[in-house]
Amino acid sequence: MGETLNTQTSGTEGIRGAKDGRGGLGHVLSGVAVAVGFVLFLGAFAWGAFTYRPYTVPTDSMMPTVNPGDRVLAQRIDGGEVRRGDVVVFTDHLWSDSPMVKRVVAVGGDTVKCCGAGGRLTVNGKELDEPYLVHAELAPEAAAAGPVPASDTPFEVKVPEGNLFLLGDRRAASLDSRAHLQEAGQGTVPRSAVQARVDALAWPSMRMLERPATYASLPGGTSKPGPVRLQMAAVAAGAALVLLGAAYGPLVRVLGRGRRREPAGAR
Repeated sequence: MGETLNTQTSGTEGIRGAKDGRGGLGHVLSGVAVAVGFVLFLGAFAWGAFTYRPYTVPTDSMMPTVNPGDRVLAQRIDGGEVRRGDVVVFTDHLWSDSPMVKRVVAVGGDTVKCCGAGGRLTVNGKELDEPYLVHAELAPEAAAAGPVPASDTPFEVKVPEGNLFLLGDRRAASLDSRAHLQEAGQGTVPRSAVQARVDALAWPSMRMLERPATYASLPGGTSKPGPVRLQMAAVAAGAALVLLGAAYGPLVRVLGRGRRREPAGAR
């Protein structure tokens, strides 16, 4: 009788174990969740490392879009994919041996001029509305006196095919194409100099860089954002699955102990 009683008790514990998740379907599903979560999490990181490259911006020439010390995520692209309005990372040894960050305002075949009748930049005769510009250097009375020119350096350039004309968003503090107007190409750089296109800020805040609507009506339109949003969602989903799957077993064990401690009369 003693041996039979011990066998029955062991069988009962086995049933309880299956019900409280220490075995059976619950244990299997939690393991699958952890495995899938790791695949999503690590896969998204690997995809992001292949697609994007982080840069730290050292200067204030792209304020207020990008501030000094900001960490940005730039999609690795071919120069042929660049569109007007893109903020790009490029290296032109006539400018500097270090990568630079500027905004593309005109591409090969365009005539870019400053300034139009309203003090705005024009591309092929179309005035650009540039909401990303901030004239922080102006005194309030000067800003109230009338339209502020998009550039304090007048110019008119016919961009050679295969080249780009680039300006900083903080025009008064940016050494950009205007500083190289007297050189071959009138300050333009070849598309092949582009290494990446900035899609998002990663630090100190996380946000996407919007494509300026003013360029959308020009031939070729604006570029499309890369897959950074999808990659971030995959990282978040993977982390959530790993945490939930890993927490399932301990949580069920804690709940199981609570049930076993209930008085028999409470059932």
